[in-house]
Amino acid sequence: MKIKAAWIGKTKEPAIQTLTDDYLKRISRYAAFAGVVVKDEAAIVALARGDRQKERHKLVLLDSRGKQFSSEELAQFLDREQQQALPLLFAVGGADGFSETARREADAVLSLGRMTLPHELARVVLLEQIYRGFTILKNHPYHVGH
Repeated sequence: MKIKAAWIGKTKEPAIQTLTDDYLKRISRYAAFAGVVVKDEAAIVALARGDRQKERHKLVLLDSRGKQFSSEELAQFLDREQQQALPLLFAVGGADGFSETARREADAVLSLGRMTLPHELARVVLLEQIYRGFTILKNHPYHVGH
C-alpha cells in the first residue's frame, strides 16, 4: 500500500520534526509511506488529482468537521484501503484549516477530535495514529487498547 501525508509549510519546531521523522520511519515498516511538504492547499489538491505526477490519490483531509474514528476504526479504514487501487493521501492544512472547496474535493474528511490542535501537532498525532493503526492490524503490542 502506498500512502502519503502532506502538510502545508515547513516545520518550525525541531521537536516536531524529530517526531515526524520518527513516525515516518516507523510507518515505513508497514507501508510505502512518504511525508510531503507543500506550499498551499492547491498543491495538496493537485497532488491528489495527479496533476504533477501520473498517479492519482484518494484524498483524506484532516478537518475538525470530519468524521471521528477510534484507533481501531482507523486501522479498519487502512485495511479496507489496502484492497483499493488508489494510494492514500492524508492532508493536514495550515493554521486556518481547509476551505470548503478543498473539503468538496476530498474523498474523505476525518477529524482527530473536537479539540483544536496546532497544525504541526495535528500532523504528529495523525502519523502516530497511522502507525498505531498498522500495529493494530499486525497484532503488534504497541497498541494495548484502553
